[in-house]
Amino acid sequence: MLLIDCPWCGPRAESEFRCGGESPIVRPADPAATDDTTWADYMFFRDNVKGLGFERWHHRYGCSLWFNIARDTVSHRILAVYGITDPRPALEGEA
Repeated sequence: MLLIDCPWCGPRAESEFRCGGESPIVRPADPAATDDTTWADYMFFRDNVKGLGFERWHHRYGCSLWFNIARDTVSHRILAVYGITDPRPALEGEA
C-alpha cells in the first residue's frame, strides 16, 4: 500500500484516495471547432508510462481536495506531491 503525503492532511494510507488519472490532460480550447480525432485523443488516449508518471489524486476520505503526484510507476515511489495549479516540478533524471 502507498503512503501518500496529502499537502493538507499529511501522510495517509492509499485507501483514503482515488487516482484521477494522468496529469495534466488539457481540454481542447475550442470544442465546437475540434475534430473527432482530437476529441478521441483527449477522451480516451493516455501515455501509460513505465517509469516517471504524473497523476492527479483526490483525497476522498479526508480533505476532499485534488493534488498532483509525480510517481515512479514501476517502484510506486512518490517523488513529488504538488498542488493542482502548481507547475510540474523538475525532477532528477527527467528529460
